[in-house]
Amino acid sequence: MAKMRFMWIWQSADWPHFKFDAQALQPALASARVAQGRMLGMASGLQLVDLGELQLTEWALEAVATAQIEGELLQINSVRASAARRLGLTQSSRARPTQREPRAEATLDVIEAAMAQWPGPLAASSLFDWHAALFPNGRSGITRIVTGAYRTHPEPMQIVTPRLGKPDTVHYEAPPSRDVPSQMQALIDWFNDDKVRSGIDGIVRAAVAHLWFETIHPFEDGNGRIGRALSDLALAQDMRSSQRLFSLSQQIWLDRQGYYAQLQTGSRGPGMDVTPWVQWFAARVEQACLATLDQMQTAARKSAFWLELQATHPELTPSQRKVLNKLFDAQPQGFAGGMSTEKYTAITCVSRATAYRELTQLAEAGLLERSGQGRGTRYALVPLNSNRI
Repeated sequence: MAKMRFMWIWQSADWPHFKFDAQALQPALASARVAQGRMLGMASGLQLVDLGELQLTEWALEAVATAQIEGELLQINSVRASAARRLGLTQSSRARPTQREPRAEATLDVIEAAMAQWPGPLAASSLFDWHAALFPNGRSGITRIVTGAYRTHPEPMQIVTPRLGKPDTVHYEAPPSRDVPSQMQALIDWFNDDKVRSGIDGIVRAAVAHLWFETIHPFEDGNGRIGRALSDLALAQDMRSSQRLFSLSQQIWLDRQGYYAQLQTGSRGPGMDVTPWVQWFAARVEQACLATLDQMQTAARKSAFWLELQATHPELTPSQRKVLNKLFDAQPQGFAGGMSTEKYTAITCVSRATAYRELTQLAEAGLLERSGQGRGTRYALVPLNSNRI
């Protein structure tokens, strides 16, 4: 009996006509839309400065995470500085200038371009620009690659795991390079089709676009980052806004094993049903929106905390404010090991006598709860809803 040859999804007779079970997707899509609605509702009430800070955080999370998925580490301070500059947000005059990091700049170039392009159609030239921006020196590591163009090499484009003394494990093989231009044009035409945009849920469209792009794997390198940027573009078109209010890549990073597993399963044929992939993708969108909602709620609680403190305890010293701020940020787990006189001194650079006096004042005011005795004395922030202020 002849051995059945393994088939990739692009080898299916039905390629590229993806299928999904709309009824089976309904629970996941409904949950994602509820989370998105709650997030947008709360964001609509933010002041401009708070909205800017939220976008700055999400830009930074997205850049760091999409690089991290590919095994590349970006410095968060450099990313935030670059994102702040792009968003037109002024940094504190006391902040030390941060040297621009080329990899962070390249990643943010792609993220910015994808979001800014939402009103217009997608073109191959845009994808080429993204790719060229991602590899400004024409190299991936020390290897020279073709940038700003689809791959052309004759050897198969494979995702493999090397094995010592054994044949490599091939997880996926993409269509041959000669077919990439026509394959990509079919994807671009579908992406720009108004009937597609009006005929399926925007989250489904973003999920299918990402899987389709990764299946073609059109570039020599950077396919994951550009594929996720393509999802961002689709979601921006769905929301009709270039504002980045959540980080999808951060949630993908948190479940990267699921990401790889779902991509691998979704790229196999002969069937074209991608319902499980879309369900997983919708769940990541939901978690991304809920994460942003949690950030906004935490910021709102912090604002309320400080407004109340300013009204009832205007006499607080700068060092007391600094420590209270750190204790608030450490919630709900609390400050590691509890706050002590020694830690207070280290954080604020005041004398031990001043630290003891100020901690005692905070405890007597009902802002801190004291436990232990002597050198074992520790202080914890009284929960906001029970502060006697």
